Amino acid sequence: MLKKFYKMQGIGNDYIYFDCMNGELENTEELAIKLSDRHFGIGGDGIILLCPSKIADCRMRMFNLDGSEGKMCGNGIRCIGKLAHDLGYVKGEKITVETLSGIKKLDLHLGEDGKVSSVKVDMGAPILRAGDIPSTLSGEKVVNFPVEVEGRSFNITLVSMGNPHCVIFEDPDSVGLEHYGPIFERLSLFPERINTEFVKVIGKNKLKMRVWERGSGETLACGTGACASAVAAVLGGLCDKNTEIAVELLGGELRITYTDETVYMEGPATLVFTGEVEI
Repeated sequence: MLKKFYKMQGIGNDYIYFDCMNGELENTEELAIKLSDRHFGIGGDGIILLCPSKIADCRMRMFNLDGSEGKMCGNGIRCIGKLAHDLGYVKGEKITVETLSGIKKLDLHLGEDGKVSSVKVDMGAPILRAGDIPSTLSGEKVVNFPVEVEGRSFNITLVSMGNPHCVIFEDPDSVGLEHYGPIFERLSLFPERINTEFVKVIGKNKLKMRVWERGSGETLACGTGACASAVAAVLGGLCDKNTEIAVELLGGELRITYTDETVYMEGPATLVFTGEVEI
């Protein structure tokens, strides 16, 4: 069966999207692995499904390129907002999206063509309690906690934005992300594995970040990771609360604001191309 797909990206974090408002796909794990392959498939960081919801305007399901289902994707949810609007499933510039980490509120910004160009997402309050990340560590917060990996000491800050993040303030270009990323992902401290961000402060309320995503490896961008990094920077006294923080990633820049109530993320959502694939 031929199925239309939408290749979309948010600052380089690219996924293959399917309109499942009238029926979900089967064999999603197998499809994610097959279609995400950049040599033998369409190519992407995974697949994301636009689905109906009984409690929100629509529902997002996302699958990493290893086939595992993720709870939340910050760049992906911006593109879901664009897809839902541009296909006519939602009206107006404020919508809600159901995810495995709760309902997210989106503000859609339209371009001159009437289609969505960028999206601001209310990501909700960060989860900081160690056991809820989840981690085997204890405490209401884990901030700059020393951990030794292969004889090297790292100070880690743990934040969940609906998915778990380990934030480390080390120069992302020299720390050895390709080596340490997969080690942190599977540390026994993290029973559900973890996303790891290496972050450098490069200006007042400006961060540079690279990410190793669980199930996907290094990607050009991670929206929840940018949020977690901004939260960690505020907790560590490196950036200001209630102030926009620019997070520079390999694929572009996201704007993050950590308030007393929530975390806001703003960035572009782009349709690259459409096509049909045999599934």
